[in-house]
Amino acid sequence: MKLILTQPVDGLGQPGDVVDVKDGFGRNFLQPRGFAVAWTKGGEKQVTQIKRAQKAKAVRGVDHAKEIKAALEGTPVKLVAHAGASGKLFGSVTAADVAVAVRNAGGPALDKRALVLSSAIKSTGEYKVQVKLHDSVTANIVVNVVAG
Repeated sequence: MKLILTQPVDGLGQPGDVVDVKDGFGRNFLQPRGFAVAWTKGGEKQVTQIKRAQKAKAVRGVDHAKEIKAALEGTPVKLVAHAGASGKLFGSVTAADVAVAVRNAGGPALDKRALVLSSAIKSTGEYKVQVKLHDSVTANIVVNVVAG
């Protein structure tokens, strides 16, 4: 089955790539989750639109990724969450929450898929979060989760 990727998929490709996968994988996993659309003869127009959108928001190279890394690592990130008296959160902190907190702290806008949480954040405290900016550049930020 030929598909056009609309999201990055580890081990398969980047948005705009035309990939050939087994029918079940494409029909039961990639398409329902919005990671891919069916390839058609008119799909070249879709591929160019996806590539153009990807290029507009992508990091422009290793040097640009290093600049973003320096800005991120120098930015203190404070995230306010609802917590009980013992410090346990009501719910958990997601990658999207961290991306919003970085933006509110004056950092750059990050894609939530670029954030790697080592474990679920379910209590107050300081947590290290990795940010994959480029294939060869990874930033480490410290997120301070406080009760609010």
